[in-house]
Amino acid sequence: MYRKILVAVDGSDISRKTLNVAIDEAKVWGSDLIAVYVLETGMFEDIPADQKMEYIRNLFEQQGNNVFEYAEDLGREAGVKVDTIFKEGHAGIEIINAAGETGADLIVLGSHGRSDIEKILLGSVSAHVVRHSTVSTLVVRV
Repeated sequence: MYRKILVAVDGSDISRKTLNVAIDEAKVWGSDLIAVYVLETGMFEDIPADQKMEYIRNLFEQQGNNVFEYAEDLGREAGVKVDTIFKEGHAGIEIINAAGETGADLIVLGSHGRSDIEKILLGSVSAHVVRHSTVSTLVVRV
């Protein structure tokens, strides 16, 4: 039923559970699986670009690479190839953009992100994706 599944990952425990669900779905449907990590650039907009901010940005990029490595390893163990996409911008918008760019027909994401603020906002990212995506969306409640 689903040819391409896009899963949003951020390195959190919630994201790991979501990744497991996406891998299971990919196995059931024989789907391609694509993991997307979004560097939220909004948190850097009002801060002057100096060496400290560049260092912090590099840390987030490295975290994305670590998340991708984990996703690829987990997929390999399950017999599912995981492709990866790194995006920058507002996570909700970029997840939807990635789905369009890849031709994904299912988006899988967690019900909320890794921070307490994101939990309070019901994962404004997941809410945004559900409201604005033109493809089916599976929100994993954790």
